[in-house]
Amino acid sequence: MEEIIKDLNPTFQLLVLMAILTFLPLVFVTMTSFLRFIIVFSILKTALGTQQVPPGMVIIGLSMILTFYTMSSVFTDSYNAGYKPYKQTGSIVSAIVEGSEPLKMFMMKQTRQKDLAFFIEARGAKPPATPADINIFDVAPAYIMSELKTSFEIGFIIFIPFIVIDLIVANILLALGMFMLSPTIISLPFKLLIFIAVDGWSLIVNGLVQSFN
Repeated sequence: MEEIIKDLNPTFQLLVLMAILTFLPLVFVTMTSFLRFIIVFSILKTALGTQQVPPGMVIIGLSMILTFYTMSSVFTDSYNAGYKPYKQTGSIVSAIVEGSEPLKMFMMKQTRQKDLAFFIEARGAKPPATPADINIFDVAPAYIMSELKTSFEIGFIIFIPFIVIDLIVANILLALGMFMLSPTIISLPFKLLIFIAVDGWSLIVNGLVQSFN
């Protein structure tokens, strides 16, 4: 791999860099903590039943800010790891390869072993002797699968209290004979009141930030 990197034409290296830059939004969305934040906040919005509140742009913005907060050390390590080989060799590809290592290690810490083992076996590769031998292309899909499962588990726990409130309100309305009144309209203020009373945003944000190893 190192020999190939060294022999690459500088013009080709620039083309590789431009191609990778086009994939940066995809990397940010799927290979960082952004994935967990955006899914959990979307589920929370659905559980509250507030429809357009908070706006989708606010949820995306909050998820991005929290992603930079939780990933700041990883981004710094990636920059430092990639800058050194680039300064020594002038190879953009070498800088990208070295700079991706901290991101790979971050993903591996959040990835379930069975998900990672599945993608390694599906590719027909030999079991790696050390974490350094694992390819980032095996880690990425395993990380996404693990994050989806973790996010939905957290979302399920968040959803339960709001479902209980909806059921209580629906049974009360049924007992009073108010069949034509939507339970959602009545339960929404109670859900908001309880969510504010327990400082729900702080609890969820603190829990999500601390959930990353």
